[in-house]
Amino acid sequence: MGNGVREGPVEFQRDVEPVTARIPAEDNQEKKKVLNSLMSGALAGAVAKTAVAPLDRTKIMFQVSSKRFSAKEAYRLIYHTYLNEGFWSLWRGNSATMVRVIPYAAIQFCAHEEYKQILGNYYGFQGKALTPFPRFIAGSLAGTTAAMVTYPLDMVRARMAVTPKEMYSSIVHVFIRISREEGLKTLYRGFTPTILGVIPYAGLSFFTYETLKKVHAEHSGKAQPSPPERLLFGACAGLIGQSASYPLDVVRRRMQTAGVMGHTYSSILLTMQEIVREEGLVRGLYKGLSMNWVKGPIAVGISFTTFDLTQILLRKLQQQHGPQR
Repeated sequence: MGNGVREGPVEFQRDVEPVTARIPAEDNQEKKKVLNSLMSGALAGAVAKTAVAPLDRTKIMFQVSSKRFSAKEAYRLIYHTYLNEGFWSLWRGNSATMVRVIPYAAIQFCAHEEYKQILGNYYGFQGKALTPFPRFIAGSLAGTTAAMVTYPLDMVRARMAVTPKEMYSSIVHVFIRISREEGLKTLYRGFTPTILGVIPYAGLSFFTYETLKKVHAEHSGKAQPSPPERLLFGACAGLIGQSASYPLDVVRRRMQTAGVMGHTYSSILLTMQEIVREEGLVRGLYKGLSMNWVKGPIAVGISFTTFDLTQILLRKLQQQHGPQR
């Protein structure tokens, strides 16, 4: 009887030990995966946005004014900005962009990976490419999640892009002045058109990129596309995504900068009506779209490519150092 009591715990420990050892290993793998996605996304956003910052600032300045857009006028604005304020002024507001875009891109790419996994499990596609509808939903949810978390930083960035240096000396100064003079609610002005715009934008961007990679793998027999192919797929994704959501982007910028541009916009529909009445449907709601067709594909192509290549690099580094630990 005494022997029976002693043997019981020994057998129990043998059964449990492998299970408890596996759980921390799985947790560590999941943590590494999330950390890799966050780091890769942050770098992707920073590189892409810095590359197109002068074009981005010029686009915003046209979006929030009643001036008619043309390639000639855009070039003239860039050139005059350079002459009057110096070369680095073309990147004015980019520090605010980085403060926003680094967490935004990190959250968006990381969320996209997680939503893909969740939807894959739900629809029974574990380890396989999602079908079209879940692919679109994963992108939309990722963009919405990132936009909700980082929206006030986007507001600040828009204000810095359209105002002279003397008005706002720093990112913190923008927050302080808006809070004092216009109220904290102003930091979320334009939030609704942002969310409505990010659903088709992020959804179509991720959907297009993932679809092109899937089609490429099926037809070429290669598991992964080359960097130039990734850039091309990302450019197509950016072109489709931004074209679909552009009118809401114009409305968002008008609402964000209303306080410093002498306008009052109370709702999305009234803002759209005023823009169409004063500037016309195409010239108003699609102002600067041709510049976006240059800027957008470059930025999105760089962003997706940087994310994918950074992910691959981090995985390789972890595999090399893994056995030594």
